[in-house]
Amino acid sequence: MRRLVILLVVFAIGIGAWFLLRDDGLVEQVKEARVEQALIANGVPGELSGCMAERLVDKLSINQLLKLERLAPQDGEARIPQSLGGAMERLRRVDDNEAVEQLARAAGGCTIGSFLN
Repeated sequence: MRRLVILLVVFAIGIGAWFLLRDDGLVEQVKEARVEQALIANGVPGELSGCMAERLVDKLSINQLLKLERLAPQDGEARIPQSLGGAMERLRRVDDNEAVEQLARAAGGCTIGSFLN
């Protein structure tokens, strides 16, 4: 009887882990929602931010996503950079070329995709 209970508990933990960790599982959904909210908070329109978040979560590690938070305005900066120089300064703060490249690809792909739909 005890073995059956242990087996059922292990099975239940396994099923729970699968729901949490599988592709599009709860962990992925929470990560994607956080990325989308960060994009919206930094001036990216809602529909575009949803598309970009989905792509970024698929392509970047959590560490890289955290590095993208460096794009947020610092004290004294406008929410959206007012010049190309200001935008480039924020991109340099990220200090991860792959993360910046994936951000640009996501923005471009989602923008083009919205025009085609």
